[in-house]
Amino acid sequence: MKINGFLKDVTGSSRVVKARRNLINNASDQNNYRDPIKELAHELHPEATHVVITKAEDASPTTRTFTFEPTGNDVLPPFQAGQYCSIELDIDDVHTTRPYSISSAPYQARQKDHPFFTLTIRNGRPGQGFASSFLYANAKVGDTFTCHLPFGHFHVEPLRDAKHIVGLAGGSGITPFYSMAQEIAHGTLDVDLTILYGSQNTKDIILEKELTAIEKACPRVRFINVISNEPDYPGEKGFLSADLIQKYSKGDDTYFVCGPLPMYNFVSGELKKLNIPERRIRMEVFGAPRDVTKAIGYHGNSTVAEPYHGKADQKVKLTVVRGIQEDVIEASTAEPIAVALERAGIPNNTRCRSGACGYCRCQLLEGEVFVPEAGDGRRYADKMFGYVHACSTWPLGDAKIKVPIL
Repeated sequence: MKINGFLKDVTGSSRVVKARRNLINNASDQNNYRDPIKELAHELHPEATHVVITKAEDASPTTRTFTFEPTGNDVLPPFQAGQYCSIELDIDDVHTTRPYSISSAPYQARQKDHPFFTLTIRNGRPGQGFASSFLYANAKVGDTFTCHLPFGHFHVEPLRDAKHIVGLAGGSGITPFYSMAQEIAHGTLDVDLTILYGSQNTKDIILEKELTAIEKACPRVRFINVISNEPDYPGEKGFLSADLIQKYSKGDDTYFVCGPLPMYNFVSGELKKLNIPERRIRMEVFGAPRDVTKAIGYHGNSTVAEPYHGKADQKVKLTVVRGIQEDVIEASTAEPIAVALERAGIPNNTRCRSGACGYCRCQLLEGEVFVPEAGDGRRYADKMFGYVHACSTWPLGDAKIKVPIL
């Protein structure tokens, strides 16, 4: 800082005003509509990115990794290891979206030749994984998609997180950690990563070969399988318990957790046993509960989850207001409002499908709805004034909502 002296400094504002007036008086009379900040924001977060599948490879007996490259003049926006992509799908005449963690590393999307990102998608079990099963069975090389990326806060923040990350993963929750491991091995993410990966058996460990290769080549990455249903497994057995987590912790750690909802609930309790402060725990978004009747608070369920014994799948009327137009559509008390909107062909952006990002925000005008407390990403003001996220809100009867015009 340059100090000119008391009088010059305290009278500096008048000099600034004079200089500003001179600039205005000498400016061009032609309007300049260019907005460099908006241009940068659009480059970092484009409205949509058009991609094509260039490779499809099995990552386990029930999991497939799809490689996507941009088409036309599209450029892949930069992302951080651990973030996710929302992909648009047309399934049985219904236009929908689904979020998937990006399993490739950020540096691979920035490379000069054939930049790409990958999604590793597991085939859903019967009655589950509606979109995942569709992609696993039908997506092939040459198929084009519209994607939206990047999203999510599940990434390392140097000002916030420790130098040692303990990754607690289950099922397809291993994918963001694979992205982190690759970025660390490439030298563009300055942390140490220990991954504790819980699986039921050794037959379907996702990305095991790839993560084992990284561990051998990069001393900053450790990959430990934890198997629950094979008593003779020679390595770590059981679940991601407090004792196991403590065994691989170094003292000053940040804990990243990604996996199915039952794993979240279990691991949260184990971290509490270790008195880990919340500021050192990062949870990926939960996803909407598959069975809302088992959610805490549904029809008065107690703090200990107790299934609702009434009829869950009731057909109700949902009045949808868009500007001056009103449409009455059928909805189900067993499905989020976003599903009813998609089935009726009413546009309503969804990105996270977990109630976190706020893209599907709408206003409840009439009726009663249920929003699970776990994963409720609404702002306090939205809760006060009746706004909900359609992807994580269930109608309990006839209701009326107002959605943006898209």
